[in-house]
Amino acid sequence: MFWRSVVGKLWFTILLLVTLVLFILTILLLQFFENYHVVDAENRLTKTAAKISTIVQETDDEKLGLSIARELADQASVVIVQDKDFYWHSTHPDKENKKAISDIVKQNDQLNQVVEKGKVIREKMYMTTKKDTSDEPLMFVVGVPLMKDNKPTGGVYLYQSLSEIEEPAQYTTKFILLAAGIAIILTTIFAFFLSTRITAPLRKMRQAAFEVTKGNFDTKVPILTHDEIGELAIAFNQMGRQLKFNLNALNQEKEQLSSILSSMADGVITFSRDGSILITNPPAEHFLQTWYYEQDVNNQQVPELPANVVHLFQTVVETETERSAELKIQGKTWVILMSPLYNQTKIRGAVAVLRDMSEERKLDKSRKDFIANVSHELRTPISMLQGYSEAIIDDIASTDEEKKEIAQVIYDESLRMGRLVNELLDLARMEAGHVQLHLESVAMVEFTERVLRKFQGLAKEKHIKLSLNGKVEDEFEAMIDSDRMEQVLTNLIDNAIRHTDDYGEVKLHLDKSQSEIHLSVQDTGAGIPKEDLPFVFERFYKADKARTRGKSGTGLGLAIAKNIVEAHQGIIAVESELNEGTTFFIKLPK
Repeated sequence: MFWRSVVGKLWFTILLLVTLVLFILTILLLQFFENYHVVDAENRLTKTAAKISTIVQETDDEKLGLSIARELADQASVVIVQDKDFYWHSTHPDKENKKAISDIVKQNDQLNQVVEKGKVIREKMYMTTKKDTSDEPLMFVVGVPLMKDNKPTGGVYLYQSLSEIEEPAQYTTKFILLAAGIAIILTTIFAFFLSTRITAPLRKMRQAAFEVTKGNFDTKVPILTHDEIGELAIAFNQMGRQLKFNLNALNQEKEQLSSILSSMADGVITFSRDGSILITNPPAEHFLQTWYYEQDVNNQQVPELPANVVHLFQTVVETETERSAELKIQGKTWVILMSPLYNQTKIRGAVAVLRDMSEERKLDKSRKDFIANVSHELRTPISMLQGYSEAIIDDIASTDEEKKEIAQVIYDESLRMGRLVNELLDLARMEAGHVQLHLESVAMVEFTERVLRKFQGLAKEKHIKLSLNGKVEDEFEAMIDSDRMEQVLTNLIDNAIRHTDDYGEVKLHLDKSQSEIHLSVQDTGAGIPKEDLPFVFERFYKADKARTRGKSGTGLGLAIAKNIVEAHQGIIAVESELNEGTTFFIKLPK
């Protein structure tokens, strides 16, 4: 495109510069001439008013004085006030409302200062008593007092339409704008001619450069001038020859670097023979930044590399063998594989490949922890099933009542194992993102009251006060999965009652904002230690490390609750103090 070319840019720059200068100059000239004409008219009217004042004061013949005043006024209109009562007008044929102008002189405070205080005034105003001044011309008024014994006895007022004063400035403005337009047109022609002359050799250099990029290093630029552009053409030709000379060496280095980097999918650091870093890629940069941060970025004595990496490099250089190591930085596990680099037969450094194994290690630990936790949870019910089954087989239970009691224990433990397996399956589906919500409009006050009614009996047994609190007075609705959210609140309230001593209190709070629903379950129970708070939503979490599960649940309830709340695009959090109680907070979008 023309505007992207050097010709277009150079032409546009010259034109813009000249246009800007002409614009500023035009504005200054217009402002000067406009102010000049206004100031000149102001001085002229003031001098004329002063002359008329002098003539009226010194001439005994009143008619003669007024006649001279009319001649001196020329294009302006004159109003003469004598002894504050006598008004004399000299108006043009189109100014006939003498009484109205007399009233203006009497009533205007600024004009009265001439007669009352003997001041000389210069004002721009409308010489009319009408409220609507849109059809009236703006007047420039000059007032000079008539003095007798150094006291004002009257005044001489000259007024003239401002449009008449500014009329010469309009002709000047047209002339200046015409001159500026002609100058811009001439500048456009000159700038375009100059830019094409300058850029002609540059366009040939561009064509030659395209040929060089295609591999034609024998291409030469014709030397048309002996100025800077001609010297540039000479330098360009020399550059082409030098590029051809260095091409083989560059290809060799490029192939060597490509062979190293193409085999690496992770972070790569290349070291020189003395151990300084030569080349890094983004994953390697991330590794180094993590190391610097761990060692305190404000410390100027931080080594460039961890001691393990330095030792690994020294070992590789000394033994000329490939070595590997594993280290932890900022909670991440890095595996480093370092190999020597050769310059023909001599070692010139080493290359290290860094792989972040944090996710793999985390998955291994999660798998081991999961197996251990599930084994621990299943061990107790399996042991009880095995023991009570042996009791039945060995006829230890002699009466039907004892057999029924043993069968009931076996049934309860089998139900518990079933619940554990079902909850594990539900949790696995949720964490895999396969949970499906059946959203519906639910009346929240009625919903929370229904959930609380399920626990009234259990709360009465432990003499625990169970209540619903909140600032919501009227019923309101929200789009939630009522079954899933009932499962969340059931788990939270059940936990609160089980961990609250007799005669304690459990509160369910319900509140709303413009875009959110706030739910919280608060109890006065034993509380959770601060060091355990970050882990309460993990699977098989135990706040009390010494207690056994028994009928206390599977340890998966809070993990399931968190997944359900997050599936609603909500947030669940917990606050707790030992021996003071625990509060679970839930925020859900409406």
